[in-house]
Amino acid sequence: MKHAIKGFDRMSLVDWDGMVATTLYTSGCNFRCPYCHNSGLVLFPDQYESIPVDEILDYVREHNDLIDGVVITGGEPCIHSNIGGFIKQLRDVGVGVKLDTNGSFPELLESLIEKELLDYVAMDVKAPLDFDSYSKSAGITDRRTFEKVRDSIDLLMEGRVDYEFRMTVVPALHRASDLLRVAEQIKGARRFVLQNYVPRDTLDPAFLNETPYDAERLEEFKKMMAPMFDECLIRGES
Repeated sequence: MKHAIKGFDRMSLVDWDGMVATTLYTSGCNFRCPYCHNSGLVLFPDQYESIPVDEILDYVREHNDLIDGVVITGGEPCIHSNIGGFIKQLRDVGVGVKLDTNGSFPELLESLIEKELLDYVAMDVKAPLDFDSYSKSAGITDRRTFEKVRDSIDLLMEGRVDYEFRMTVVPALHRASDLLRVAEQIKGARRFVLQNYVPRDTLDPAFLNETPYDAERLEEFKKMMAPMFDECLIRGES
């Protein structure tokens, strides 16, 4: 993980529900979601100073009485194939670990789950699960990558680790019918989270002019989707 960690939020109350967390931001991503608001980490990671692993481990060790867990987000953390070794170091310090992922590395995800290195996985679902919809929302052109996303969904729904699926709802890309399709395609999932779109530092500048859905509309979406899941939540209401 040398040079991979570019952001270090020492204490957060919003990145892991009910937990006091340290949040780490890794560089790079294999997706090109046009509405991504971490575009700098995706496109120009070298502009950020790398944070030494030892600095992170020392901080977590020293504040172990305050911190419930560490959230690893990005970018896409799983493009770093040696992430398992780093997570093992965090585990040895004695904290829980939450992984945020786009789901395109199911083999690595399964290995981390089998080794009991993860306490929680938050997987982004970008669109209804057909290639045309997904390629538009995620900026991917490879069908195999899309199939890997489906593999990760199946893996998480086995329930071997606590998880959520979450979807950033962008008016230009997602209508009520799209959300209903997603709900039907992953019906029975443990937890689904609707995240409101934030037009900030987007990968495609055109999306800076996109107005998010209002809170009332998000509640309508939630009510429509909730019967499909054990739990359905909203984050980031406008």
